[in-house]
Amino acid sequence: MSAELPVLTQFGTQLKALGWISDLLVAGSAATGDYVAGVSDLDLVAVTNGPVDDDRLAVLSSLHRQVDQSIGAGLKLGCAYVDVDQREPVQVPHPTWTHGVLVHRIVSAVTRAELVRYGYAVFGRAPQELFPAMNGHDIREAARAELDGYWSWAVRRPWIWLDPVIADLGLTSMARGRHALRTGDLLTKTRAIEQAAAPAWLIDQLRARRRGEDISSPRLRTAWIAWRDARRTTRIAQGRISHLE
Repeated sequence: MSAELPVLTQFGTQLKALGWISDLLVAGSAATGDYVAGVSDLDLVAVTNGPVDDDRLAVLSSLHRQVDQSIGAGLKLGCAYVDVDQREPVQVPHPTWTHGVLVHRIVSAVTRAELVRYGYAVFGRAPQELFPAMNGHDIREAARAELDGYWSWAVRRPWIWLDPVIADLGLTSMARGRHALRTGDLLTKTRAIEQAAAPAWLIDQLRARRRGEDISSPRLRTAWIAWRDARRTTRIAQGRISHLE
């Protein structure tokens, strides 16, 4: 995959030159083979030798701004920076560059599952050497945590579903969550579209957007469909209802 995405090699060279990053790992859709240039985020995880202090944060922010304006333009390149001694606890937040800003967030259990099952190293150790293996039970619990965390929060805020990005992400995330709960396995976003709890016309439009086509869906109707699906699926994750489709 790094041959297909030259930015990985070039960005990896820049990170390695800093001297305090030991590993750069590919996660997300680029790891699972579901990456669509210009549509998918390019999700990376870097392992650091020691904490990322203010000086290191400043270096990373400057580097990422340059990358976003040059070799990474339009690629939605994001990277979490994980202290090697803090890599195992899931709830520890790490400095993360995403969509042009530096935030602190966890490397979710679902991302970790993608890493150890499908991820690979641009340089350094393989993900399987750095993060614990995850079996089917672990993946079910990872999906449950994601549904009971962010998505339960989102369900309590119906107005945010008017954002078409949230609506699309919700429909695919709910399909992926149900699949994980049912099978103990991961589902790509492209395959999740086929299992979305949505009418045929909306699934067709989800497919088109996944291909990078500029097509919109009725905003209010799509928001209602996505929010209703999320409400139902998060209730499944919480054990309030048991029907999995």
